[in-house]
Amino acid sequence: MAIADVKPGKSDAVSGRESVLEVTGLTKRYGRLTAVDGISFAVPRGETFGLLGPNGAGKTTTLEIIEGLRSPDAGQITLLGEDAVKNRRAVQERIGVQLQSQTLWVELTVEETLKLFAAVFRNPVPIQPLMERFSLSEKRGELVRGLSGGQKQRLSVATALVNDPDIIFLDEPTTGLDPSARQSFWDLIRELQADGKTVIVTTHYMEEAEALCDRVAIMDRGQIMALDTPRQLVRGLSFDSTVECGFSGSVPVGTMEALPAVREVKSEDSAFILFTDDVAATLAGLMEVRDDAGQRVKSLHVRTATLEDVFISHTGRRLRD
Repeated sequence: MAIADVKPGKSDAVSGRESVLEVTGLTKRYGRLTAVDGISFAVPRGETFGLLGPNGAGKTTTLEIIEGLRSPDAGQITLLGEDAVKNRRAVQERIGVQLQSQTLWVELTVEETLKLFAAVFRNPVPIQPLMERFSLSEKRGELVRGLSGGQKQRLSVATALVNDPDIIFLDEPTTGLDPSARQSFWDLIRELQADGKTVIVTTHYMEEAEALCDRVAIMDRGQIMALDTPRQLVRGLSFDSTVECGFSGSVPVGTMEALPAVREVKSEDSAFILFTDDVAATLAGLMEVRDDAGQRVKSLHVRTATLEDVFISHTGRRLRD
């Protein structure tokens, strides 16, 4: 689904639920650079919505504008029924924000940190249950500088919940975490989902978007390239499998395009990404290909289509590029 097909309104077209966030024609420029290029989308209450894309795609800028940390050059934002541009403070009382570059004071304890953030709001939640929920009670008296990476990340998200927000914004929340800490963090997000919270998360991890998000907007160069559920985005592809192969020498792109069942080809130096709807037929043909030195395929990897392939199909490059 292209972004032109996504029209935010009073209720979200996908779920039929009331929209708590509606973004229309959002634009942000920095000189000649257009960081956010007229994007539009809506998020219904209780959904976990993901902005997926590489660094520099415009995800963080989009979130910071919605959160009131930056001003847009054009566009409208309705957040929890309020004009989020004109009524920043009223909106900020009702949202929780975990920034990509969240700064925690290393000389404060865990409990002092949460009390400091709670003091900003008129109606904060009790701190003790919050520490228990994020497995921080035993660390309540420990300085932030002594926490592990995963503990700091849990504390960072806990600070975003001190006001019991209706919507929680998480910007690249698991960057830098090891696999175990990342999995633990995903469990925390699922708890928020179970509580009926609306969660908006940015990530450049394909597997994170697939695991957590009800719907995903794929962003690149300030634009939304596609928006739907992860499953529907993959189903919308004209192929169901991907073959990645490499040669020592050069092979004409046309040779790869002519292989059986290949729907599309992306080239990367002496390597190719082949999108196919019949893996067996494509592989059989590939085994007959020789490079300019007469050598067969040197490397080969086959997988079912994923969100990574949706991104490659739309942009011609990988999420990590």
